[in-house]
Amino acid sequence: MTQITYPGESAEYRAARNALLAEELALRAHIEAVAAQRRALPPGGNVPEDYVFERIGANEMPEKVAMSALFGRHTTLILYSYMYGPDRDTPCPMCTHLLDSVNGAATHVGQRASLYVVAKSPIARLVAWARDRGWPNLQFASTAGNRYTADYFAETSKLPSAIRNEHGINEGENYDETAFNVFRLDQGAIRHFWGSELTWTPPTPGMDHRSGDAANALWGLLDMTPEGRGQFRPKLAY
Repeated sequence: MTQITYPGESAEYRAARNALLAEELALRAHIEAVAAQRRALPPGGNVPEDYVFERIGANEMPEKVAMSALFGRHTTLILYSYMYGPDRDTPCPMCTHLLDSVNGAATHVGQRASLYVVAKSPIARLVAWARDRGWPNLQFASTAGNRYTADYFAETSKLPSAIRNEHGINEGENYDETAFNVFRLDQGAIRHFWGSELTWTPPTPGMDHRSGDAANALWGLLDMTPEGRGQFRPKLAY
């Protein structure tokens, strides 16, 4: 492959870089192939009920809202389950840094789909945290009082026993988890389109919980560096 050369690089560097570039080309093609396979999924299951969430309404007061209304003007709804339930004193740092990235994309996503961040905490708590964090572009809804989080595996309560065993989750132990779920309006019915099931696949050393990397700028940037991402874990503050 004939490629550009940078000032001062050696023939050894260029040979290795060209070999890497071939892999990057193949990876790019595979990412698109996987996205196409996702788009071609057959219709998913109907949601079992029109879940009632709570969000902040136009008058800046909490309001009850059906899941069907979260779609707004779109036929696609993306829900991100945030690990910030009422049992947590502070939000999950890993989820939080992901949302730092998603906040920047949310305005653009909103041109094609509706996007909400959901968690079990009361809506006032979620909105207060978003304000403190500086997330003006994210919409929040509370799942307190509905079964959405359990039904769509953003918590551990409905996991099959085999998966609980694989992940070392003790009997009676339950907690919230990070999850993306995408839904479509199909002739008035709400259908599940896709969920981030990588979270619940058999554990892979060094790659656990890497189910949302595609929506996260941090890891892509660190993967460009000589040090890579290593064992870095984001914090809520530095």
